Amino acid sequence: MRRPIIIAVSALALLVVGIGAYWYFFSGSSVAVTPSVGTSTSLPSAGQGSAQTPAAQNPAVALPSAAAEKVNSRLVEIAAGPIVPGLVAVDASSTNSTGSSTPDIAISFIERQSGNLYRYLVRAGTLTRTSNKTIPGIEDAYWLPDGSRVYAQYLSGSDFSTVNTYSLAADGSNGFFLPQNLAGLDTALTSLFTLASDANGSSANVSRTDGTKPAQVFSTPLSAIRASFAGAKQYLVFTKPSASLAGNAYLVNSSGAFSHIAGPLYGLVALASPDGKWALVSYATSGTMHLELVNTSDDSATQLPVATIADTCVWAPDSSAAYCGIPVSPDASYAYPDDWYQGAVHFNDRIWKIDVTGRFASLVLDFGTQTNGGALDATALAVDKNQQVLTFVNKNDGSLWAYSL
Repeated sequence: MRRPIIIAVSALALLVVGIGAYWYFFSGSSVAVTPSVGTSTSLPSAGQGSAQTPAAQNPAVALPSAAAEKVNSRLVEIAAGPIVPGLVAVDASSTNSTGSSTPDIAISFIERQSGNLYRYLVRAGTLTRTSNKTIPGIEDAYWLPDGSRVYAQYLSGSDFSTVNTYSLAADGSNGFFLPQNLAGLDTALTSLFTLASDANGSSANVSRTDGTKPAQVFSTPLSAIRASFAGAKQYLVFTKPSASLAGNAYLVNSSGAFSHIAGPLYGLVALASPDGKWALVSYATSGTMHLELVNTSDDSATQLPVATIADTCVWAPDSSAAYCGIPVSPDASYAYPDDWYQGAVHFNDRIWKIDVTGRFASLVLDFGTQTNGGALDATALAVDKNQQVLTFVNKNDGSLWAYSL
């Protein structure tokens, strides 16, 4: 009996030492911290397409409330999936006849297999199909911030080389196509940002949300780029990430002028805050991931005590914090971010909050402890404007989850 006990105690000691070493080297402090929810550490200073129209819509159907499984008082599995990456969480408070208000958060998403649209009310615990218009094979979804409309991208053609972008209201009505083969799309503001790229370079337009009144905001000879809003009057542009190429990130102002903010760094991925004042920048060296917080006003960078690929993060709408899926002991033998994008490697994530205002990082959710050892590879994170509910997709199986903060 004593031998198994000694082995168990030794294993536990090794685990504690490993966690302590991680925090010693990455937090800039000699104090070891065992991560637990609520634990924090201070940050160091420093035109219309020709695609076939999706099938006609039938009336919305309410699904039984049992479709969502409540793990505990804070964690809910909304749908077993697979879910299309791209979510939105919005305020859905209602007022009854007596004038009293019932607060709630609505999460809108698309089921991947059918393309049907769904809406989940977190407090009420109800899941409703709002549209069963059939759009099979959707790769990505981009919702307007108020959840009123979504832009779904899917492939077509004999070799699936044509990218179609179909937009429809949350109830499935008023659908229309954007130009085919868009290289990028962003709906973070009340306008629509689109990127077109070819062998001669890239150009970006901003238009109304219905695609009308497009106006070019910048052009560049770079063709392999990603771009998005970075505040109301500027844009974030970075070279498409690859572990074998040193990438760069730029801010583009309202006049179309580029200013360098990060790089060259291998596997560079950047994510701008909604106000454009900050950017999370991730990169990798010899299989080891790094994550920096860049101040876009002076390009100064703060190395963060946690590391991941910036695509696993989401900014709070007020730019005060970012939430990220942080992998536990990622395998350094893989090429990041390429192998993660391609599904060659899956992470075992915890969710951390990086507080820009208070300058600390804190553990929000240890998924495995709440799901009896279930592994989380977090992607498509979303958070409501008041930071009450965090929503995410588990890349391991495509399931959709909500966690009350």
